[in-house]
Amino acid sequence: MNSLIDKYNIPGPRYTSYPTVPFWDNESFTSDLWQQSVLRTFNETNDSEGISVYIHLPFCEQLCTFCACHKRITKQHSVETPYLESVLKEWDLYVKLFGRTPKIKELHLGGGTPTFFSPANLRLLLEGIFAKAEIAEHPEFSFEGHPNNTTREHLQTLYDLGFRRASFGVQDYDPQVQKAINRIQPFENVKNVTDMAREIGYKGVSHDLVFGLPFHTWEKMEYTIRKTLELKPDRLAFYSYAHVPWIKGVGQRGFDENDLPSGEEKRKLYTNGKKLLEELGYIEVGMDHFALPHDDLYQSMVSGDIHRNFMGYSSSKTKLMVGLGMSAISDSWYSFAQSNKSVEEYQKLVEEGIIPVVKGHVLNEEDLIIRQHILNLMCRLETSWDLQNSFPEIENALESLKEMEADGLVEISDNTIKITDKGRAFTRNVAMTFDLRMLRNKPETRIFSMTI
Repeated sequence: MNSLIDKYNIPGPRYTSYPTVPFWDNESFTSDLWQQSVLRTFNETNDSEGISVYIHLPFCEQLCTFCACHKRITKQHSVETPYLESVLKEWDLYVKLFGRTPKIKELHLGGGTPTFFSPANLRLLLEGIFAKAEIAEHPEFSFEGHPNNTTREHLQTLYDLGFRRASFGVQDYDPQVQKAINRIQPFENVKNVTDMAREIGYKGVSHDLVFGLPFHTWEKMEYTIRKTLELKPDRLAFYSYAHVPWIKGVGQRGFDENDLPSGEEKRKLYTNGKKLLEELGYIEVGMDHFALPHDDLYQSMVSGDIHRNFMGYSSSKTKLMVGLGMSAISDSWYSFAQSNKSVEEYQKLVEEGIIPVVKGHVLNEEDLIIRQHILNLMCRLETSWDLQNSFPEIENALESLKEMEADGLVEISDNTIKITDKGRAFTRNVAMTFDLRMLRNKPETRIFSMTI
């Protein structure tokens, strides 16, 4: 396995979309085209499957130096009300575009730190969203919470509004690692919020763990995993730290790069971590995720209903995902759009009655074919094709995959590719052989994190 990781550990996308953001055709994108695409998908699917809503809540009280999210660091909670007012005005613009009541199937609060906001303000936000929407039967509402500031009132308020899944960012429990990433977070805090969520009635609690952080050793990673298992979260994200300071700037320069584990050490963190999680009863789902057999995410993998978009893996699927808030990305299936990354500019556009998207991509027929293949690989670890969903470079892709087949990572038969158990760690590499936008426009500089 080590030699394979040496061979295939190269920069590559995480494929929450295709095309990936660096290869969007922003020059051909316009807000009018985006709105036409949204309306098309809304009319096709709102009555049957509903829509997803992602709300980006960007504020954090302190900077975690491992973080690659779009955020604003402040301790001034006076920013809450004007920001939420802008989000509700943006929602009004979409509802007006729809022309009739949207049906919300899935809703996620991400950040930043959603629990930076007071429970009362979160209630005002969500009641404002729901006042102009219908809630689908069996909705999936989830949020990201910081264990240090998520209160019982946060949990109860969101539960009363229909939330049944909470995700807590743990990262690591070792004091030296926590200090390096500026995330001092005792185990007791995580235990407290996890226990409270279950007492209130949340059906699913997820913890995020990150391997490859500064000063990481297997002993420290094993300690974190075993402490996590004392709380038995229903699902886990087990991410490789994405070190991309050339994109995210000063935040990821909060420690010496020599403090990061070597390639060989990081391999050990991944392979040993995966093995231990499986020994402790977790089943790998897609890429980077693990779930207990009762969890909806695992069940959706078994049934073939699992989906992946900018919110990550989901047990429910909608074609239309509306992103609200600064930097939020929306997805109409036929088009992507991203809002302004400046809080002030975002709010200014909304105040002017403008849907605040500033970049995006309209997918052509070839993009739609490739997107489905990559989604199949990321969610179901296999894909098939015929004349209707083939593409010009299919022979080149198969040629690239032959070496992976020889290494036991994929199985190719007729017009089908299946990723083997051995090849799960290299799912991103397999998907990259289909990524025509990237293959045709090879970046001159490094823009992605490493695949392992």
